[in-house]
Amino acid sequence: MGGTSDNVAEARERGKESGGGTGAGRGTRAVWSRDFGLFFVGRAVARLGDTMLPVALAAGLLQHGYGAGAVGLAMAATAGAFAGLVVFGGVIADRFSTRKLMIWADVVRLGTQALTAALFFADRVVLWEICAIGVVGGVASAVFQPGVASMVPRLASDIQGANGAIRIAESAAQLAGPAVAGVLVGLASAGGVFAAHAATYAVSALCLLLLRLPPPAPGSRSAGRGAGAFKADLVEGWREFRARTWLWGVIAVWCLYMIAVFGPTVPLVATEVVREHGPRAYGLVNSALGAGTVVGGLLALRLRPRRMLRAGAIALFGFAGFPVTVGLGLDLPAMAAGAAVAGAGMSFWGVMWATSVQTQVEPGVLNRIHAYDVAGSLAMLPVGQALAGPAAAALGADRVLLVSGAMSFVVVIALLSVPAIRGLVRVDTHLTRAPASATPS
Repeated sequence: MGGTSDNVAEARERGKESGGGTGAGRGTRAVWSRDFGLFFVGRAVARLGDTMLPVALAAGLLQHGYGAGAVGLAMAATAGAFAGLVVFGGVIADRFSTRKLMIWADVVRLGTQALTAALFFADRVVLWEICAIGVVGGVASAVFQPGVASMVPRLASDIQGANGAIRIAESAAQLAGPAVAGVLVGLASAGGVFAAHAATYAVSALCLLLLRLPPPAPGSRSAGRGAGAFKADLVEGWREFRARTWLWGVIAVWCLYMIAVFGPTVPLVATEVVREHGPRAYGLVNSALGAGTVVGGLLALRLRPRRMLRAGAIALFGFAGFPVTVGLGLDLPAMAAGAAVAGAGMSFWGVMWATSVQTQVEPGVLNRIHAYDVAGSLAMLPVGQALAGPAAAALGADRVLLVSGAMSFVVVIALLSVPAIRGLVRVDTHLTRAPASATPS
C-alpha cells in the first residue's frame, strides 16, 4: 500500500497548479481567521511557557540544594512520559473530540504547574514529588500533542502558511521565554515562573474553548468500543504509517540525524562556547539560532515548492554551519552566523514536513500518524545527547562537532536518495470552510 498511497498523492496533484515559485499573496490571505487566530495565540503562549520551564527547574532545584543530575532527572520525567505515551495519545485523539481532549490536557497541566509553584513558594521541594508531577504533565502533553496536527487543516485553508505562522510564533517564544523566566526568578523565585507557566496553559485552554470548529473532514470517524477496538486502531495507525514510504523513510533517517547530528550538537556547542567565550556569548549564539528560525518561518510563508520535502531537505544543508563553526573554533560573529543559517534551515524543513503530513494523510488517521511521527522523531534524541559526552572525551568536542557537521550532509543526501521522499508532490487543499458554528466538536 506504500507505493499506492504515494502514487495517489501524485495523481491528485496532476492537473493542479504546480505551486512553484512564491504564490504568497493568496496563501497569506487564506491563513488568518478568527478561529485560527485563537489557535495561534494559544500555541504561542503555551510555547512561551514551555521555554520557561528549564530555567525554572534549574534555578529552583539548585536553590534547594539539588545538583545538575536532579535537574536532568526532573526534565527526563516529563519527556519520558510524553515520548512513551504519545502514540496512545494519537489513538485517543482519533477516537474522541480532539478539542475537548486538548482542553482537558491543558487543565491538567495548569494544575500540575500550579501545584509545583505552590511547593516552591512553600519551600517544600522534594525531588520525587517534582518528578511525579512531571510525569503527570508528560502524560497530559502526550494526549494534547497529536491533536495539533489535525486542528491546523480544520482552521486554515492555507495549511503551509498556517504552519509557517505557528513556527514563527514558536521561534519568537523560544527567544523570549528564557529571558522572561530569568526576570521572574529574580523577582519572585522559581515559584513565580511555575505560576506563570500555569497561566499559559489557562490561556491555551481558553483559546481552544472559544474556537468554532467546522465539521470534521471527510474520513473522520467515531470511536469504537472496548480494548479490542483500541488495539485495532493502534494497529491500523502503525499499518498506515508503514504504508507511506516517504513517511517512515524520513523518520528512519531522522533517527540517524538525532544520534549523530542534533543530539550531540546542542550540548557540545553549549559547553564549548561557554568555556571559550563565556555564557553571554552562548546567549548571543542561541539568540542567533532563534532569529534564524524566525527567518525560516518567514521563508516558508513565501516559498511554495512543488516538491516540499526535497526543498526542505536542501534547506537542512544549512544546519551544518552550527556545529562546524564551533568545531573549527571560529570567532563569535561567525558562530552566530552559522547558528542563524542552521535555524533557518531547520525551521523551513519543519514547515515543509508538517504541511506534507497534514495534507498527504487522510483525516481519519492523521492524529495517529502524527503521534508515530513525534515518537519516532524524539526516540533517538536522548541517545545522541548521552553519547555526546563519551564521544567528546574520546575524540575531543571540536572533532565530534565537525563529525556532526559532516553527518548533517550525509543525512540530507540520504533523504534525497529516497525517490518517495524527494519526489513527493505537494497537495494544496484550499478548502472552503463550512460555517464555523456548524459543530462544537
